[in-house]
Amino acid sequence: MARKNIDFSLMITTFILVVIGIIMVFSSSAYYSLNKFQDSFYFLKKDLMWALIGTGAMFFTMNFDYKKLRKYSFPAFLISIILLILVLTPLGISINGARRWLGVGSITFMPGEISKLCVILFVANSLSNNIKNIKSFFKGIFPYLLIIGLYFSLIIFQPNLSTAGTISLIIMAMLFVAGMRWIHMIFLGSCGVGLLIVMIILAPYRMKRVVGFLDPFADPKGTGYQVIQSLLALGSGGIFGVGLGKSIQNKLYIPEPQNDFIFATIGEELGFIGCITVILLFLFLIWRGIRIAINAPDIFGCLVATGITSMIAIQVMINIAVATSSMPVTGVPLPFISFGGNALVIFMAAIGILLNISRYASIDDK
Repeated sequence: MARKNIDFSLMITTFILVVIGIIMVFSSSAYYSLNKFQDSFYFLKKDLMWALIGTGAMFFTMNFDYKKLRKYSFPAFLISIILLILVLTPLGISINGARRWLGVGSITFMPGEISKLCVILFVANSLSNNIKNIKSFFKGIFPYLLIIGLYFSLIIFQPNLSTAGTISLIIMAMLFVAGMRWIHMIFLGSCGVGLLIVMIILAPYRMKRVVGFLDPFADPKGTGYQVIQSLLALGSGGIFGVGLGKSIQNKLYIPEPQNDFIFATIGEELGFIGCITVILLFLFLIWRGIRIAINAPDIFGCLVATGITSMIAIQVMINIAVATSSMPVTGVPLPFISFGGNALVIFMAAIGILLNISRYASIDDK
């Protein structure tokens, strides 16, 4: 099949989000990094470096035939499992009570982030080979429940419920697009909600987060602190914001504002207009991803595009929901915008795969 032009609107939207991320990481972290590292450019320099690496990864995957990824999907799956196991060994690096990192010295990475893309490729390849069994629960669905269980078990011990849940939702989205029956979706969704409730009840710190979400002002200096500071930031921004670099809440009020609560800084400094602009950019990116999935030339391409688009959409929804106090606090970065080196590289590499699929997709309005 002849290659076409890539989806330039998707690529441009991605770069706009990355640039917004670089600007907001600097704006939200300058005071914090000056206070902690005596260098207000500490996070900016790192973010620029990772953005350049991510751009290289995106251009590589954009020009690497996505169909060739099928033969690498199983090795990628095995590598991701091995890395997740290593995290639980003494090789794992513990930060703030969570063991989620591997690395040496200041160079670290999160296997959980890498696992998202690895599992998308593996499940897409496996499903495309067994699509005829998708209506059967035991032949078509159950094997992927085992995969969900494997990843969930390894990641939850870090502990990292948000990443474990994100991977589970990505796989479920791919199963749904592959053609799983509605009754199976409803049944598994109900089981998932039940499991989530049990896990919250069994973990006191998760229960505290739920209580803090329901009434953050009951403990304004404890469980409700992050939510209250985030809402203060969003409320202070008004329509047009207080201006770049003029945030009050990122002056050591919001913990590490360059990460999970960067959307709150956007709301404070750029206001309602800035928040809506970012949301619209994500909606456009997700829409292009959906169109690429619908018009992909084969089932594998469709499912890979579905997985990547779902990964981005799920994390955007969770991050913004947390920042706006629409759900309990959990650590999920805002794609392309939050500070986080390996997450940014993975997201940009994933966009490169989407762009490669778009070369072969029958989309007329590129």
